[in-house]
Amino acid sequence: MVKVVGVRFKRAGKIYYFDPGEIDVKLNDFVIVETARGIEFGHVVVGPKEVTEDEIVAPLKSVIRVATDEDFEIHRENKRKAKEALIICEQKVAEHGLAMKLVDVEYTFDNNKVIFYFTADGRVDFRELVKDLAAIFRTRIELRQIGVRDEAKMIGGIGPCGKTVCCGQFLGEFEPVSIKMAKEQSLSLNPTKISGLCGRLMCCLKFEHQVYEELLQKMPQLGAIVDTPEGRGTVIETFTLLEKVKVKVRLEDLTDDVFLFHISDIKDTGEIDPAYEKTAEVIEIPADEDVDIENLED
Repeated sequence: MVKVVGVRFKRAGKIYYFDPGEIDVKLNDFVIVETARGIEFGHVVVGPKEVTEDEIVAPLKSVIRVATDEDFEIHRENKRKAKEALIICEQKVAEHGLAMKLVDVEYTFDNNKVIFYFTADGRVDFRELVKDLAAIFRTRIELRQIGVRDEAKMIGGIGPCGKTVCCGQFLGEFEPVSIKMAKEQSLSLNPTKISGLCGRLMCCLKFEHQVYEELLQKMPQLGAIVDTPEGRGTVIETFTLLEKVKVKVRLEDLTDDVFLFHISDIKDTGEIDPAYEKTAEVIEIPADEDVDIENLED
């Protein structure tokens, strides 16, 4: 087992493990650590704990010290300089006529490197731009192209739900999202309704999917013939999170009525109502329209 602390360098960023050594590092401390990029200023979000060697990336870098008042001042100054660097770089991008959009600028703690994050539709020849920036800032320059999801994470914003976007609030890493997840959650398959600010499928489809998968194993499918306290009937609508279903039941007077039952009050017979199958065929989405929907995945 190896003793580590988990450190983040950005809000909702990925958590990296570091060796605290003999330093008394506590949860929520700010620390100076050694990274592959150089010396960095980070926030301890996972307190000291022991993990297996399989959970770390060797070689494990070390915590240099708990941040001092002087370190905080350097960090604030780097933030200020990054804002100025963004303006300068935008001007240079315009001068060179490059088809790229600057998103963010970041100084390493030791000022050994300035990293410019940008988005672009394709490859960009920014060699002349790098020369200009290196002459201005007199340090190493890195231009890093990022995707639309990373752009949304850095900029932030309000999602369709009215809350701060998940990627900018707590999601440390992006995971693949597919249209199948939207189908299983009974959501509209209209791309504009299940896409986030980045234009990709919403991340929340993924982290809510496991709950739906577990619940759907208990739920009868639409058209299933079930036994209920009111008699045998056909499932016409399901409410996955509530674990309830609407059932159309044929009563003794040969009239139909609809009842709402919890799934614990019904028993699935394993049969499908033939009348429901015919109805489903009539309302089925045409194949040519379904093709585009199926291809909507990251």
